[in-house]
Amino acid sequence: MPERPLTAPAESPRTGDLPADEFRAAAHAAVDWIADYLENAVRYPVRSRVRPDDIREALPTAPPTRGEPLDAMLRDFHATILPGITHWNHPAFFAYFANSGSYPGILGELLAAGLNANGMLWVTSPAVTELEQVTLDWLRQLMGLGDGWFGEITDTASMSTFYALAAARERAGFDVRGRGMAARDDLPRLRVYCSEHAHSSIDKAVIALGLGHENLVRIPADAQFRLRPEALEAAMAADVAAGYAPIAVVPCVGTTSITSIDPVREVVRIARRHHCWVHVDAAYGGVAAIVPELRYLMDGVDGADSFVVNPHKWLFTPMDCSVLYTRDPQSLKQAFALLPEYLVTRMQDEAINLMDYGIQLGRRFRSLKLWMVLRAYGADGLAERIRQHCELAREFAGMVHFEGGWELTAPVTLSLVCFRYVPPGATEAEIAALNAAIMEQVNARGRVYLSHTKLDGRYTLRLAIGNIRTERTHIELAWRELRDAAASVRPAA
Repeated sequence: MPERPLTAPAESPRTGDLPADEFRAAAHAAVDWIADYLENAVRYPVRSRVRPDDIREALPTAPPTRGEPLDAMLRDFHATILPGITHWNHPAFFAYFANSGSYPGILGELLAAGLNANGMLWVTSPAVTELEQVTLDWLRQLMGLGDGWFGEITDTASMSTFYALAAARERAGFDVRGRGMAARDDLPRLRVYCSEHAHSSIDKAVIALGLGHENLVRIPADAQFRLRPEALEAAMAADVAAGYAPIAVVPCVGTTSITSIDPVREVVRIARRHHCWVHVDAAYGGVAAIVPELRYLMDGVDGADSFVVNPHKWLFTPMDCSVLYTRDPQSLKQAFALLPEYLVTRMQDEAINLMDYGIQLGRRFRSLKLWMVLRAYGADGLAERIRQHCELAREFAGMVHFEGGWELTAPVTLSLVCFRYVPPGATEAEIAALNAAIMEQVNARGRVYLSHTKLDGRYTLRLAIGNIRTERTHIELAWRELRDAAASVRPAA
């Protein structure tokens, strides 16, 4: 933030934009602050310490009558907004799945904002459509997948999965697009299947698509937390016998709680017997395939109908940037395409119009930031950064494994470690309370941020590594913080 006021007019002009010099001064100050912030994010508590309504109550209740200078807004950003930020860019942010904005990605976001292009039609900005197609084909190649995939960028995996299941519903052939689902005697109950550990975005997609939440069938997992193919096969056969219509299966490459890898190839084989769409949720784990020795994790994905991967999770691309790939773009287009007269162009049949492949008409220029990230680091640089995160996870797992009173609760597949404190003789209820207290104490200190889950009813801590600036020192810090917190909450002998 600037330490002295920037040059600004006494009053903002009543028409037109602000003076360019005022913008230049503020933008230079903001970029300088961003660079300093990313270099020194450890100065901030990872998790925001404000209370509910603190930010709202610190802001005026009504908008200003007269325009205010940009430097005043930057000062308020620093004083009022920043305290309410949980710092996902902090190298000790280990909660959920980390995301981090890299310099090339931030630069791409800035340029995209400046251009303010809308890529709804090819003609409304050809570069938006064509760069997106080229960049997503690059990403496909980086993950070692075959030809024949059509890709589009959405905001999050939730929307990508919604689109995929909409395409599955369309391809099932019940004309839900035209006739709807209500009051239809000819429409069987449509079923979707996923692992018991699959993400809640699948639930939301099923609800939003009108399939009914009870028609999402969660399949039991094995001891490695992977969907059991024989259980899937039995569930689908039973549903068909009961008159239901299976339309989609959603295996995972990197489940949310534990990053387990479902047997995609087996799932595809079973799904094909029932003419089901297979959508692979690789939102977190998919980019690991950029590392050559981890490419086996995507085994079977080339046989699926669609999959999602999120560059904003583990590919250092600022929020938001999710990628949906499909081998059947025609079904996706059938589910959503509409062409009112005011959107007809003479290029209609010669180019891709991205508005045809989803709900949104307007589309941001998201591919620019991803394109710049891929170019800045290259295949080798991206692989090495992801590889390092996986190595750090294994190191942290070793610290837990060799420390008395702690245990790993799931295999370390990628860069996530699931673990907990287990003092001798403690009951499950006591273990859960102790670990919740440990996590809250660590998070409240502000040097590290963790999250939790439950595995087979067991309260479990999660440490997820994915920030581009995370180093071994941050892993060691997390372990010290955890041990100190455990010592303070440990029951007296």
